[in-house]
Amino acid sequence: MTIRDIQLTEFLGHHDCGGCRSAERLVRPLDVYAEFRDPGQPSKPNPPGDPVAIRHIFVEIHTDHGVGRYGPILSEQAYLIHTRLRPFLIGRDPRPTAKLWDQMARSDRHARSGHYMMAISAVDCALWDLKGKTLGEPVYRLLGGPTRDELPAYASMLGHSLEPDALTEEAVKTRDTGFTAQKWFFRHGPGSGLAGKQKNLAIVRTLREALGDGYDLMFDAWMSWELDYAIEMARSILPFRPRWLEELLPPGAVEAFARLKRETGAPLAAGEHLYTRWQVLPFLKAGILDVVQTDPDWAGGITELMRICALAETYGVKVVPHGHNVAAAAHVVAAQSPTLCPLVEYLLLHATRQQFFLAEPLCPRRGTIALPKTPGLGLELDDSKIEARREVTFG
Repeated sequence: MTIRDIQLTEFLGHHDCGGCRSAERLVRPLDVYAEFRDPGQPSKPNPPGDPVAIRHIFVEIHTDHGVGRYGPILSEQAYLIHTRLRPFLIGRDPRPTAKLWDQMARSDRHARSGHYMMAISAVDCALWDLKGKTLGEPVYRLLGGPTRDELPAYASMLGHSLEPDALTEEAVKTRDTGFTAQKWFFRHGPGSGLAGKQKNLAIVRTLREALGDGYDLMFDAWMSWELDYAIEMARSILPFRPRWLEELLPPGAVEAFARLKRETGAPLAAGEHLYTRWQVLPFLKAGILDVVQTDPDWAGGITELMRICALAETYGVKVVPHGHNVAAAAHVVAAQSPTLCPLVEYLLLHATRQQFFLAEPLCPRRGTIALPKTPGLGLELDDSKIEARREVTFG
């Protein structure tokens, strides 16, 4: 089997996703500067009948025995795939995924993090899709699974309104659809002062009162706080029994994370912005994390996420992959012990758009995702949704 070509295709369609537009944003690292902190006007949910334009790029690995696909991917990934990885991979055997991963990671001195590793990740996932199709099996079977027939998913609530009445209404509605856990996103950081702290805590208090003591709640600060602020906030949130507090600090701040853990004892999660097992290892050795959240789309693909799972298991730390896309993470989770990988993240407002062009998107029913039965990753396209397509190339 030989890689004949690697193609990047952009698909255009319109999604009538009434109510799927974000009503609020999360806190961001740039919010420490007042010029970037202005909340502006929140988006209004688009009404039914007002379709949203969707443009997604997919990578396809063409061989003499079939096609492997992955996506949607970012334009930054697409650029590096087209200009650097495509010429490197054409003519090679696509089957030895570990060998190709190592060669791609060694092919450039900047390849072990950032957009280059994200490009490798997308190619690796497409290679696994190809391998599954070639062997006629879902990828989770090639990885040693399944360990269960369906995967518990938690509702990731990015973009929902944080106004008290709307917050309560959406949280209760989501619980009543069958989700047993929700993650909400803070809107304020150190630059917003005491008023911001009080608003953040009001979110936690409102959710706990609305959902009751036995319901799992997680909270995400998206790497936007600093140490003293995080320590104070964590101490204030702990009485509300969060399942975890996510990315309270920038991803490279290992020593600050360690102090946060020592001084609060809070259950901490991070890893969305860590690349490969080498960036995860210092957090495990320091005993910082209760949950590792590396994303197969970014941290090295399916090949590397499997390694990260094995590494985390030796430290007794759970892995709940970040949910940028659902498919690759779900296949890896389905091949791991439920004690190691108990959950899949499902972004309620974003996952539907991310999977718009798929014929069989992975969608939770009563809080669980049924495993796909189709070979590969299950990323077959629904041609009826594709209004236009174009090949993506770069100079």
